[in-house]
Amino acid sequence: MIAAADLARAKAWYADKLGFQPAQEFEDIVANYKSGGSSFSVYKTDYAGTAKNTVAIWRFQGVRPEVERLKERGVVFEDYDFGPEGKTVDGVLSDEQGNVIAWFKDSEGNILGLTEDQGELAG
Repeated sequence: MIAAADLARAKAWYADKLGFQPAQEFEDIVANYKSGGSSFSVYKTDYAGTAKNTVAIWRFQGVRPEVERLKERGVVFEDYDFGPEGKTVDGVLSDEQGNVIAWFKDSEGNILGLTEDQGELAG
C-alpha cells in the first residue's frame, strides 16, 4: 500500500507519469491498481511521504530505457551516494553484482523504484 495525502492528486500522477488507471476505487479512500501479475493500492492518509525507504519497486527487462521513457513523461529520478556500495549516475545505480536500480518520488513524496529483472528471485 502506498500512502497519499491527496488521493486525487496521486491518482492523476500515477495516470500521467506511470500510465496506471485504477482497476477499482473505494470512495475517496483507496484506489487499487493492477501492474503485470501483481497489484498495489494507493490510500489516503496524513502520513504520506514520511517513509525514508523505498515503498514499492517494479522489475523490468532493461531499466535504462524505462528510465528514459519515464523522464520524457516528467518523472524526476533521485541521485543517491551509498559510499562504497556505489552511487547513482543519471538517476541509475549499477553495482558489481549486475544490479541496476533507479529511484524516483511520486506526487506524495513516496520513494518508488525500478530494478533490472535478473530472472527468478532467489529463495
